[in-house]
Amino acid sequence: MTDRAFAVVRAGALTTVQDLGRPGHAHLGVPRSGALDPPTARLVNRLVGNPPGAAVLETTLDGCAVRPRRPVTVAVGGAPCPVTVAGRPAPWGAPVRVPAGALLEIGTALCGVRCYVAFDGGVAVDPVLGSRSSDLLSGLGPPPLVDGAVLPLGSPSGTYARVDTVPQPAPPRELVLRVSLGPRSDWFTPAALRTLTTRAYRVSAASNRIGLRTEGPALERAREGELPSEGMVLGAVQVPPDGRPVVFLADHPTTGGYPVVAVVREADLAAAAQARPGTPLRFVAAGPR
Repeated sequence: MTDRAFAVVRAGALTTVQDLGRPGHAHLGVPRSGALDPPTARLVNRLVGNPPGAAVLETTLDGCAVRPRRPVTVAVGGAPCPVTVAGRPAPWGAPVRVPAGALLEIGTALCGVRCYVAFDGGVAVDPVLGSRSSDLLSGLGPPPLVDGAVLPLGSPSGTYARVDTVPQPAPPRELVLRVSLGPRSDWFTPAALRTLTTRAYRVSAASNRIGLRTEGPALERAREGELPSEGMVLGAVQVPPDGRPVVFLADHPTTGGYPVVAVVREADLAAAAQARPGTPLRFVAAGPR
């Protein structure tokens, strides 16, 4: 077996392989998927000398632990967390050299939700439809990591960023999502549209890679009934029968029958990936671009 690989010692609550996704396949019923926090995925790749689209690990809340079979340079970013190599503290947000056989431990996030772990050479699982991303909704791509799994690594470039640390945005204490009215905003009363952009919400613990669910005031319908299924886009704010908005994230379905009241600007969705349950949330009307 090749030594260009690492073994999973502790998979964590949910650790998946992600790159920048597989856009362009919605007509086949395949969502984009990919890293929920693309700027961080690009950053950790840059730190270890990878191209921006190399596959990384995305952890959820409690990190993971892996043991590489060859010396490897790694970088951990996203949610701040403790990092150790062979039991000794190592930098977060900077390249770290891990010897062959040493245990790399990514600990529980101190704040935020998702950490990103890049290996020089990238995680080299087989691509599906041009992407190595794990898609939890469709099941495409590699499954979430499990203890004992062995994942291949690509060939390193031999160059990496020589920095002590790099600035990264802090996870949001309050999540502010800029929205434009969606294609079915006329299904809601004028009062509901005011509620959406003036009242406070919170991030629900039921959120996942498919969608960010909210807790807060329900939006009142102006029309009854349901729509035939229609296309859904990244950032769509769909309103199910309970009236609480749901923001579609990377693994969202490509069609849906609940009305879309608004659409979140894509630039704001990385912060949504790091918003813990209970984080205050405001939808604000987007000004001109």
